[in-house]
Amino acid sequence: MEVKLFIAGCILFCVAMFMLMLKNRFAAIASNKFYKNVYSWVDTAWSALIIASFLMFFFIQAFKIPSGSMRTTLLEGDHLFVNKFIYGFHVPFSDGKRIFALKKISRGDIVVFKCPPEALTVSEREAGIKKDYIKRCVAVAGDVVEIKDKKLFVNGVPVDESYVSLADPSVFQSFNLFNDESEYQQAWENGKFTTIPPTFMRDNFGPVTVPGDSYMMVGDNRDYSFDSRFWGPLPDKYIKGKALLLYWPLKRIRLI
Repeated sequence: MEVKLFIAGCILFCVAMFMLMLKNRFAAIASNKFYKNVYSWVDTAWSALIIASFLMFFFIQAFKIPSGSMRTTLLEGDHLFVNKFIYGFHVPFSDGKRIFALKKISRGDIVVFKCPPEALTVSEREAGIKKDYIKRCVAVAGDVVEIKDKKLFVNGVPVDESYVSLADPSVFQSFNLFNDESEYQQAWENGKFTTIPPTFMRDNFGPVTVPGDSYMMVGDNRDYSFDSRFWGPLPDKYIKGKALLLYWPLKRIRLI
């Protein structure tokens, strides 16, 4: 849990305490009919604030799809609820440690996460811009990942990805820019592929090994997704939660 979320929680707590003070104040003078009505409203508002703050701070986050990188699974403008507790809670000031995890992140999970620094431009990093991304986890720590002519292989086994959209019929070949696999691996882990033309890595990639406590996150709109192929593995500390429910537009409402 980030420091700013901790501060936001403190602010919500202070607001709730102020509402409680008002509630108690009106309770003391509630013999008057007008004050009884006001007390009832304050009591309801305070209870709703406490419940909503608790749920939104610890359990659920609203998220809007910002781009087409997950087409056609998720479309631009779709509104989601994100399950923030299923992978466990971040311990404040612990650099990403988690407690009370109900499950581990698995291949195939659609995950919302804080954009890693390697995925930001220099100007965005200097301006302190923060972004949230949503991608599909295709590999976990220790997995060997390779893409051959747009086909994903994990640990040497081809992956059935019926959800993937391949909108560009062109197949770009990779170029040998590195002396050996270890140099390739190191460059990938350090996010160096963001400085290489994306066509060099898009359709033919790897093999690389996902490092410990990290994941490979890739968009379903495989030809038009800026993802782990380019900016590298995603450390666990950036994970926010698992996509849970698409609630808007109503015609597309469904569990994810």
